[in-house]
Amino acid sequence: MGKISIIMKRIESNALFHNVEPQLIRKISDFLQENIFSDGKIIFKDEQKGDCLYLVIQGTVKIYKQIRGGGEIVLGILHEGDFFGELDLIDHRQRSANAVAVGKCVLARMGRREFNELKKKSSAFVMNLLTMISLRLRSNNLTYVHHQETNLLALRQQLEKTEQLVEASKIINSSLDVDMLLDLIFQTAAKTVGADRGTLYLVDEVRKELWSKVQKGSSKIEIRLPIGSGIAGAVAATGDTINIPDAYKDPRFNSKIDQQTGYHTKSTLCMPMKNRDGKIIGVFQLLNKSKEYFTKQDEAFIEAFSVHAAIALENARLAQKMVQEERLSAVGRMASTIIHDIKNPMGTLRVSAQVIQKRSKDEESKQLAVEMIQQIDRFTAMTQEILDYARGTSSLNLQEVDFKDVGGTLLMILERDMERRKLQVEKKIMFNGKVVFDPDKMFRVFYNIAGNAADAMPNGGKLTVNIFKEKEFLAIEFIDRGCGMPEEIRARIFEPFFTFGKKHGTGLGMSIVKKIIDDHHGKIQIDSKENKGTTIRLYLPLNVK
Repeated sequence: MGKISIIMKRIESNALFHNVEPQLIRKISDFLQENIFSDGKIIFKDEQKGDCLYLVIQGTVKIYKQIRGGGEIVLGILHEGDFFGELDLIDHRQRSANAVAVGKCVLARMGRREFNELKKKSSAFVMNLLTMISLRLRSNNLTYVHHQETNLLALRQQLEKTEQLVEASKIINSSLDVDMLLDLIFQTAAKTVGADRGTLYLVDEVRKELWSKVQKGSSKIEIRLPIGSGIAGAVAATGDTINIPDAYKDPRFNSKIDQQTGYHTKSTLCMPMKNRDGKIIGVFQLLNKSKEYFTKQDEAFIEAFSVHAAIALENARLAQKMVQEERLSAVGRMASTIIHDIKNPMGTLRVSAQVIQKRSKDEESKQLAVEMIQQIDRFTAMTQEILDYARGTSSLNLQEVDFKDVGGTLLMILERDMERRKLQVEKKIMFNGKVVFDPDKMFRVFYNIAGNAADAMPNGGKLTVNIFKEKEFLAIEFIDRGCGMPEEIRARIFEPFFTFGKKHGTGLGMSIVKKIIDDHHGKIQIDSKENKGTTIRLYLPLNVK
């Protein structure tokens, strides 16, 4: 009896029954059915036939409309004392929304007959009904307007982001210089999302590292870190986005860099740069958004922008390759013409020198003839070498030799040539064994490196050549105390046609050196500091069987 009394009280307090005669409420309540719904239970569905309204006795009900493409619009959250489902009893049409229980709900179900009787016998009920329908219409209007405003705002934001993306694409496609393009990509990304600073890393697949160039004083230096190490390395390894609102609360953040630079990192957004095939080719690391922290919208922009940035980089590299190939083709044509033009006169000179060598009784004349023959052969070989490089062809005359004999001869010829350029060659040969290489090609390597050392010391100086065994390699080390190279120059030293600090030469010297060492399955290391000198180490495998 007590439970019925409580329910009766709650029915009387319902908005529909304000000022309705108590005896009419009691009469109607005898025909009301109590329904209990658990959390998440559907009370009725959109477009379902309706034959009753519900009074909320206890709990909460959500009225919502599902929209195309997913998602929903919440039309109302109803609590104890509310009612719903009345329109279907008025217009005899289908339900126009969904109703679901939020938590446990107790509802009183009023059928069509009871509803019609109340309309006939109680003007207060009718007025309450009209008042509530009016309020809900106003509320729905506000909901609709708010939804449209939200959609409009989202569309404007999307349009703005699209315009930013188009503008960003224009900017990064304005240059075909790779170094300049890297700066443009990072500056555009940072400016668009409001980052204070950061780094754009590129993936070095061969060394499994990330690398970038950062400003240090008046020059740029190259920095490298292993893939998988730190926040940027983790992004490169997994392809996941890392968005940290407070860097110092994240264990992956390395605060030592802040301590060294005096910078204070707050928020961090680290995202992969992917090409059109979804391959990770770099990593954006953006720091300290001007307004609090980086958002999902920032992430969406960088994700879309990275594809355009990757395409711009690929185009720049392709254009650079095409230019180099065209220049190499031109050099090849020139070398071919030179070889054709000088073949006969050089052949005549060589034969003449051989005749002098055989007929002369003077030892000095014989030696001069031998040197003439050697220089003619070197000149012809150097020209042919440039032609082979331009054509992309290579051939090695590999020989198993005692390095002490052959290497000593190469260094003696090199020493004599460098004397003319006021360069003293100091030799330290600490290897006495067999090695497999092409002596003529290796002399070209020695000569090119020594020539660069002479250019770095125009007023003369000393070039130290150390030769020793290191593990399974023959190490050949050239050390000069010349002008040295800044980091950005050192990084480009093997590029065709790239020269630094000299007015002569083709810019192919170190490119040819690298090609020869690669053909020998060796490797090169370069250490250089401005105004302190350069050390070049060659490593040739000792694979004698």
